[in-house]
Amino acid sequence: MAESLASAAVENVTNQAMECASPYLRYFFCYGEVIYEDVEDWLKRAEKELEETQNLQDEIDCVKCFKQCPQWGWRYCLSKKLAEKTPIISKLLQTSNFAQVGCRGSLQGIDFITSTHFMDSKSSKSALNQIMEAMKAVNMIGLYGMPGVGKTTLAREVGKHAGEQKLFDKVVMFTMSQNPNINNIQDKVADVFGLKFQTSNREGRAEELFKSMRRVNKILVIVDDLWEEFELKIIGIPFGDDHKGCKILLTTRHQQVCTKMNCQKEIQLAILSEDEAWLLFRDQAGLEGNSSALNNEAKEVAAQCKGLPLAIVVVAKALKCLSLDLNGWRAVNQRFKDSRARGIWIMRKFSGMSSSLLSLAMII
Repeated sequence: MAESLASAAVENVTNQAMECASPYLRYFFCYGEVIYEDVEDWLKRAEKELEETQNLQDEIDCVKCFKQCPQWGWRYCLSKKLAEKTPIISKLLQTSNFAQVGCRGSLQGIDFITSTHFMDSKSSKSALNQIMEAMKAVNMIGLYGMPGVGKTTLAREVGKHAGEQKLFDKVVMFTMSQNPNINNIQDKVADVFGLKFQTSNREGRAEELFKSMRRVNKILVIVDDLWEEFELKIIGIPFGDDHKGCKILLTTRHQQVCTKMNCQKEIQLAILSEDEAWLLFRDQAGLEGNSSALNNEAKEVAAQCKGLPLAIVVVAKALKCLSLDLNGWRAVNQRFKDSRARGIWIMRKFSGMSSSLLSLAMII
């Protein structure tokens, strides 16, 4: 009961933040507005709160579906964060009624404004370089890797680089997931291209979008979290012979999806090395140095995250919030060991989610 209430509370905060921010964020994408300084300051604060509430939601999603999971740790952490976050969002709502947000400027390409917190690991840097290089030569690139390894973050970083280097006239990113909502995806793409649909049926909208996108010379379309082969024309995205200036970067958990989509370049995003994983864990848990007895215990806990950045961040933040001492870290480490010894690893609730990530959620 407490878990569902907490999750609902965070969802409500996130929705409020999105509601007050979205009218102004749209100006970046649709109208070529030069944003006034006070509005820009508000946008930065709103973006920061959106990012933090989304991170909070990600933590909840990682653990809320496990009935056997002892929730005392993350419940305390969540309550504290919610108490701090709610008045901030409320204040943003109260100050969001601007008489005018900006003036019309020269029309430029999309600014990729989403913050990414890019994990500067050896694997991610290599994958980023490969993607940027491949975009010069091929039109369809597939990025694959385990759940939680950082594919979405890397894809956003590619969009950011593409925007900063002005490689494309437009950059658009959307998420497919296991059960994609095509209408919502069409709306998101249409917003980027300043298109207002004249019809309500999916096929008609796809045709309108197809024609609108063909009028733009260079486009990067980032298709995130693709689960199976999909015909992009269903959305209305021109590609190949229909639009040689449109390039696709897709992310997926399964390499075979890249192959079925006829990706000309397939790039794997690997897990973090042992040293990289520990540095990230140490930073997120607020630990210092490398040689203390506490850190030795913490390193063993970090190792259970199997090099997955998402798992590392979720576990480290939960333990940081509890301010555990040496005995506390030893107790947590022992719980991991006991869990392995008894073979109590939670079965996958979702076919694509890694068992190591689910197991970590149970231990917290």
